[in-house]
Amino acid sequence: MMKTNHTGLTQAEAARRLASNGENMLPGSVPKSLFAIALSVFTEPMFLMLLGAGGIYLALGDRAEASFLLGFVFVVIGITLAQERKTQRALESLRDLSAPRALVVRDGQEIRIPGREVVRGDVLVLHEGDRIPADALLLDGQLSVDESLLTGEAVPVNKSPSTTLSASTVVTKGVGMAEVSAIGVNTAVGRIGQALASTQEAPSGLQQASRKLIITLTIVGLAFATLLVLLGWLWDGRAFLDSLLSGIALAMAILPEEIPVILTVFLALGAWRISKQKVLTRRVSAVEALGAITVLAVDKTGTLTQNRMKMEELVAAGATFRNEGANALPETFHELAEFTLLATPLDPFDPMEKAIQTFAQQWLKDTEHWHSQAPEFQYDLSAEILAMTQVFSSNDPARHLLACKGAPEAVADLCHLPATERDIIHQQVLSMAERGLRVLGVAKGQWQGKALPPSQHDFTFTFLGLVGFVDPPRAEVPAAIAECRAAGVRIIMMTGDHPATARAIAQQVNLSTRTAVMTGAEVAALSDAELHEQLQQVDMFTRLQPEQKLRLVQILQQNGEVVAMTGDGVNDAPALKAANIGIAMGERGTDVAREAAALVLLDDSFASIVAAIRQGRRIYDNITKATAFTFAVHMPIIVLALIPALLHWPILLLPVHIVLLELLIDPACSIVFEAEPEASDIMTRRPRKLSDSPFAFSTLLYPLLQGIAVAEVLLLGYWLLDGQGFQADEIRGAMFMGLVLGLCLLILANRNVARTLLHGLTASNPWVWRMFGAVGLLLVVVFSVPVLRDIMGFSIMGIPQLVAGMVLVLGIGVYLEALRWVSGKTTNHGVRYFAMP
Repeated sequence: MMKTNHTGLTQAEAARRLASNGENMLPGSVPKSLFAIALSVFTEPMFLMLLGAGGIYLALGDRAEASFLLGFVFVVIGITLAQERKTQRALESLRDLSAPRALVVRDGQEIRIPGREVVRGDVLVLHEGDRIPADALLLDGQLSVDESLLTGEAVPVNKSPSTTLSASTVVTKGVGMAEVSAIGVNTAVGRIGQALASTQEAPSGLQQASRKLIITLTIVGLAFATLLVLLGWLWDGRAFLDSLLSGIALAMAILPEEIPVILTVFLALGAWRISKQKVLTRRVSAVEALGAITVLAVDKTGTLTQNRMKMEELVAAGATFRNEGANALPETFHELAEFTLLATPLDPFDPMEKAIQTFAQQWLKDTEHWHSQAPEFQYDLSAEILAMTQVFSSNDPARHLLACKGAPEAVADLCHLPATERDIIHQQVLSMAERGLRVLGVAKGQWQGKALPPSQHDFTFTFLGLVGFVDPPRAEVPAAIAECRAAGVRIIMMTGDHPATARAIAQQVNLSTRTAVMTGAEVAALSDAELHEQLQQVDMFTRLQPEQKLRLVQILQQNGEVVAMTGDGVNDAPALKAANIGIAMGERGTDVAREAAALVLLDDSFASIVAAIRQGRRIYDNITKATAFTFAVHMPIIVLALIPALLHWPILLLPVHIVLLELLIDPACSIVFEAEPEASDIMTRRPRKLSDSPFAFSTLLYPLLQGIAVAEVLLLGYWLLDGQGFQADEIRGAMFMGLVLGLCLLILANRNVARTLLHGLTASNPWVWRMFGAVGLLLVVVFSVPVLRDIMGFSIMGIPQLVAGMVLVLGIGVYLEALRWVSGKTTNHGVRYFAMP
């Protein structure tokens, strides 16, 4: 906590200002209104074809059919509104979770609130990595702020008390407190314009592929429909309007309107389901990539471990102090503890530095070794020197006190110790690290002179000793790592810790069977080709700098790996953006890391990442199943709309039949398949390729064969029934019944292509039986209500028709099972439908 006398606003006053001035939000993309959704439906090809068919029926004098089709327009709009609202609610819940948060002082207490609830007069507490939520005046502290969003300048700007801070800029260094002066559209960024706040997420790879497919099928459908109209009108001499009806029916049969619905609903609801696993999806496109992850690059602290850092061990003057169970801190360790505290920021962000303050408050408070003064200057840790130094002024302006902490080898180097002393320190560090302790070296020094030198190397330090921190592994991590290994996902540790510490934690969680460790210095010394070779045999990288993490991610990607990476700091943002899926820490991560990442771990747990991978695989499986069902069910509709027109048979499928089938197909895709449980082998199969697509021909070939099989049975049924003297309306009724129930069989067949239809009926998914109940009710209503029966062109369902329809369904079931056996679909291989040679 910052030492401050700023009490901030009271909760009551803040609530009053929020109600009076509104929320701290920029004008951005707002959810679609119901009118806008309905308007978008009017431009859909299926809607236009419905209007066209209705108009033709009116022209032919068939008012009942016209009324049914035009009335169905409102049904389509209703379904679209329901699906859009369902998706919108899921996305809104994710936006609420991902909304920026702010640390403010209210009633004298620091509390974290949603950024939209910040009001004028609020006192903000700002740390490194925070995105400033509103325009403000800096009251206390020294900050460096990245204002490139406003100015385009990449160099951070130093801020001192009484200077202004702008909303949406980022604190890159320092700690401070500021009073909010403007919110929302009244901020500097708000005045620039709405463009900054209304950026739209780019469509995912699957969404782009589906759009291309829909455009292609729309062109094909319209071309075939036009050809059919011309053949019927000019070649066969049929009335133009009758030929046009056949063409519209064919176009409606070919167009798979369900594909965009599948992707929108499945990805949005999938992201919502993943949020239940404590993983927030900031970009929905990341959901489809989860199942393709081959490498998971993780930090150690807080992800594999509990992030409950405790300063446990001190080594000084050959003696060792262990905090656990101690009653007093011996005098030998007072100076070491004092300078460890002096080398730590007053209001730290890092868990290890927070542990230092906790230790100091326990043992040094109310002694001469306790300090709470702010440093005059700080030398930051860098790639060249893995240590930091805080400089304190004294009564003599030319005399400065120095407190340094960092990697033991770096601090020993700053102290210019002889080789023998360095060897002793190295052995002490190794002994501590092998027990899983994270170790820092601490040194003190003095500087005479008003001007400070450019580098820490210009100081003369005295080595004081070592401090060790314990952060035990999370209990659930070993099982989660084993699950990853079974799923073909490789785990690589990328950490800034000592090699021995990393190896000790890795052994405790069974990270890898490989024991080799590489340091950042060794990584820097290798060429890309050499590092590529090392990556084949090393799973632990230590003492890494952020730019080295980025390089490792890029080389893994060049090797064809799909990389997910965790990060929490400002400097992790480039690597998080470069990874296929960047995963930020929600509890300890900075705003910048969260914004660069596609996913945010709300509990920072490694097990949550594995749960998200599991969910991602399930979602992709279900998208593939729903897509397969869509193409399978459209094939018999296409065949029954096309073949009778070509062979001069009575029309079997009218536009009214097709729109009724759409009423069943749509919810089957968006509800039944979305709710499918995960496959039994979901975490024991290899990751899919990122280039895999549910729209690939190799994936769709088997579903297309399923659809053709259904069509063949129905055409054979027509030929047999026609030969037995059945009338056209009787045949049409039996065929429609067979097709609708065949649709149910295709649902069962595509739930798991490796299992029988009977298994598909018994496997757990409550929506299957609800769907079948709806189908049964629909058939009863259509054949029982005279008006609907006449519109459909059916006769009263008699026993012969009922038997014929059931025989057709039985034939479809037998044919689908035979196709499964012939195609070799008798073992479970996820949803890889057809193996092409």
